[in-house]
Amino acid sequence: MDMKELYNRFLNTIGKDFIGKEDVIESLFISLLAGGHVLLEDVPGVGKTTLAKAFSYATGLDFGRIQFTPDTLPGDVTGFYVYQMQTGAFTRKEGAVMHQLVLADEINRTSPKTQAALLEAMAEEQVTIDGQTIPMNKPFMVIATQNPVEYVGTYALPEAQLDRFLMKLSLGYPAKEKELDIARKQLQKEEPVTEPGGMTGNLSEGSPKPLSDQEIRKMQDKVRSMEISDKLLEYALEIITLTRKDERIHLGASTRAYLALLSCAKAKACLEGRDYCIPDDIKANVSRVLAHRLVLTTKAKRENLTAEKILKELVVKAKVPV
Repeated sequence: MDMKELYNRFLNTIGKDFIGKEDVIESLFISLLAGGHVLLEDVPGVGKTTLAKAFSYATGLDFGRIQFTPDTLPGDVTGFYVYQMQTGAFTRKEGAVMHQLVLADEINRTSPKTQAALLEAMAEEQVTIDGQTIPMNKPFMVIATQNPVEYVGTYALPEAQLDRFLMKLSLGYPAKEKELDIARKQLQKEEPVTEPGGMTGNLSEGSPKPLSDQEIRKMQDKVRSMEISDKLLEYALEIITLTRKDERIHLGASTRAYLALLSCAKAKACLEGRDYCIPDDIKANVSRVLAHRLVLTTKAKRENLTAEKILKELVVKAKVPV
């Protein structure tokens, strides 16, 4: 199985339906291969939902979406049993999470209890309904979104729950030429413009053949089986340790963050067509994997420092293995 060839096929497919943001698309695919979940944080209207739909089609995964609101219940996420008077039996109604790729829109708008129901599915790849455990369909991935504005009536994810996300990404506004391309594509469509991102309407129309869930599982298995040298293990751990010792960081990266960084490095190497990791694979994923897990000190925040800026400095301090 040629991982690079499969990845290029995926890029050709999603490129027909979503314009630009190649780095974010790569990060999403790395997260999928590493078996993790992604938190997309950005302002409204930059194409978060469009990207999730295009990603689902290009990877061949069953797509489901849930719009979180303050009155969303845990049962809406996991599902519940309904008593049928005609038969005298209980039947299970599947929740929104029972898909391979789930878009959890505006996760910070729902209550912590409902957030916890989703996070159980993310961490354990299963849901529990009335004491019965039901496994998720694999591959399974959650793309959660939240807006960095309109904090009134929202429930911010605590650090322990943020740590459950493999990566935290931001789309940002597209470049000028990319945004012009989006406008041109939308103007060619017969239906009204509804979503940014350059969607071509019918996802399957004129697009290359998407990947299958069997191919995704094989790619995930190859990433898991890839070995990584002890020197690179020590290099990644040195970066993790530096976050724990830096005076500007109140809470450093956890062991889960360390393992996540290694998994993403292996996935990055596979996408490059290699069966071994190099230091650049680790460097490329440091900010993506660690930034949202760090808690800065009050002094660092007053000085307008960001986790991304501090991590860049720490990566330079870490000794690169030869």
